[in-house]
Amino acid sequence: MPRAAVEQGVLVGRAADEVRSFKGVPYARPPVGELRWRAPRPAAPWDGERDAGQVGAICIQPPANGDNGVGPPPMSEDCLTLNVWAPADRARDETAPSPVMVWIHGGGLNNGSGTAALYDGTRLAKRGVVVVTINYRLGRLGFFDHPALAAERGPGEPAANYGLMDVIAALTWVRDNAAAFGGDPENVTVFGESSGGALVTRLMISDAARGLFHRAVVQSGLGREQGTPLDRPRADGGASLQERGAALAVSGGPAVATADQLRNLPGRSFLSPAPSFYGGDLLVRDGVLVTEDVEAAFAAGREAPVPLIIGTNSAEFWWMKPSELSPYGAIDDAMTEAERAAFLAAYGGQEGYDQFVLSDLVFNEPARHLARLHARNGHPTYLYRFDVVSAAMPEPHAGATHASERQYVFDNLTASPWPTTAMDQRAADAMAGYWTAFAAKGDPNGGGRPAWPQFGSAPDTLLEFTNDGPVAKPVPFGARLDLIEAYHARVR
Repeated sequence: MPRAAVEQGVLVGRAADEVRSFKGVPYARPPVGELRWRAPRPAAPWDGERDAGQVGAICIQPPANGDNGVGPPPMSEDCLTLNVWAPADRARDETAPSPVMVWIHGGGLNNGSGTAALYDGTRLAKRGVVVVTINYRLGRLGFFDHPALAAERGPGEPAANYGLMDVIAALTWVRDNAAAFGGDPENVTVFGESSGGALVTRLMISDAARGLFHRAVVQSGLGREQGTPLDRPRADGGASLQERGAALAVSGGPAVATADQLRNLPGRSFLSPAPSFYGGDLLVRDGVLVTEDVEAAFAAGREAPVPLIIGTNSAEFWWMKPSELSPYGAIDDAMTEAERAAFLAAYGGQEGYDQFVLSDLVFNEPARHLARLHARNGHPTYLYRFDVVSAAMPEPHAGATHASERQYVFDNLTASPWPTTAMDQRAADAMAGYWTAFAAKGDPNGGGRPAWPQFGSAPDTLLEFTNDGPVAKPVPFGARLDLIEAYHARVR
């Protein structure tokens, strides 16, 4: 069995299919008891050898809703572990270390884990990269504040963004230990989807994460969302994070007044009522790790100067109408009559508007906007649109739905929730090939795949993943996105 000597001790992994794996590896101490709602502490050393053949517990979260990115039980607050897949021992004359790819799962900061079969890193590792998947604290255990917690903090102490602190702690562990698996700590790519993509953009604007990664991939990771300050109202008038925490203790939550009382409650106490991801309960501007919103930081050129892949799926939220009562639906409420008329015309009427405008408002236009800003700031940028649709996908989707690209990125079609065909495998080969090439050299091109043009020259060009293969083309529906860009400029 393969062994790896990390800073905490020796790990005993497993070898199969030309890949070494090490699972359930602690990268921080369990955030329990006095360590709940505190910055993660370095993992404790162990004596002798530690078996790394099984994944750890997933973090406390609501019951799985059928998402194949959640991972198997049990769940626990003792969940700060990671998993590593590395190419098998190389020939003795091969001394160059492998690129490292660190995956940040999605799930609205409420669900998910790095242990799901969907995120098994075997097939990516066979392409010559070291793959790391991580767990981080979720929900109110990971993104939370309360006046009682604020009262015990010292000046300048980070707060509220505990899940993001966990991700930074995991990246620090990777920097310090990547070489033990044949990985290059000077060539780390962070990649994440949905809320995991949103965490990638926050890593890009956080001083604490600077230098811990060298390329970034944002898959359906929003871009124009607002963070909620700790002790001030949001820009839209919403309550501060501390006010939200105090309200939880009054209505529907545990009646508590002190930090000790909060820490003595069972972790599952904080699952209900469910926190709102986009509505401000979990996206935090804490003033230390995250001092401004993502769009503002990119606009000012303060993001990490690293190569970036960013993109979305063609029918992200096809099922959600803007008239529905949701935080997403509210983002078009400030439209003037003239703007609404222009939007309806651009979408071909109410039906098209209802089906596509939220996907454009939340994902497609923000991705194009961040790509424009990052390229304008002089950094290599690659924009994509994922439009691969399996014949057996069971929804009236009219495109690729939110999160449906993950099984292609990891080349893990066996984890697909629907049957796949040779077409899907060709798409997975292409997408995994682009991603691993980007991790190796900051440019996704090579390997005989269709050329992916760098973003930033007029007209805006992206790579679209289709059932017939990748195609470079102008950004689809640019006129719609232009209307959204003008709308945001007016309401900002």
